[in-house]
Amino acid sequence: MTAQSAGTAGLYGPGTALVVVDVQVDFADPSGSLYVPGGGDVVPVVNEHVAAARAAGSPVVYTQDWHPPHTPHFATDGGVWPVHCVRDTPGAELHPDLDVAGPVVRKGTGGEDGYSAFSVRDPVSGETSATRLGSILAEQDVRRIVVVGLAGDVCVKETVLDGRRLGYDVVVPLEGTRFVEVSPGDGERAVQEMRAAGADVRGAAAL
Repeated sequence: MTAQSAGTAGLYGPGTALVVVDVQVDFADPSGSLYVPGGGDVVPVVNEHVAAARAAGSPVVYTQDWHPPHTPHFATDGGVWPVHCVRDTPGAELHPDLDVAGPVVRKGTGGEDGYSAFSVRDPVSGETSATRLGSILAEQDVRRIVVVGLAGDVCVKETVLDGRRLGYDVVVPLEGTRFVEVSPGDGERAVQEMRAAGADVRGAAAL
């Protein structure tokens, strides 16, 4: 058993789901427009979690940023992020080496800020609305989620915090994420914030 596969032992089963956050070309490939350093390294780790979840009968759900070409989410339209994951472009596709074995929940399709897998937020009004994730998990009687993907200090963190607010037990295997660190220390602060919210954050962050 490898160190990575050991990290999945006993993690999955009835009532638990794996949520794979935004493992997309723009984030996980060095050629991507918003590359997360080391982002591609999570793909084989995530695939091990997918295999373990499927073997234990746990559902797997994926999220995908799917932005329009113009949105207040982007710096070109007044936001903070470079243009990324524009719908129907290669950068928005899930990483070609990712094992996709479940439904895909697209975020930010109407130009919203799609940080959390559970909700999107209008960048102008601040109004939030739910994604399909909550209903997918409810249909499977999920009470516990394992969250992996990109980036640890942005969409992974917001998914974890939303999950805790919604009453899920949340596990975060840090070997399955990387951090974009827009500001130095963002990664460590994200880990502390997730732990403070009651998430079971396991392993060491690759910062």
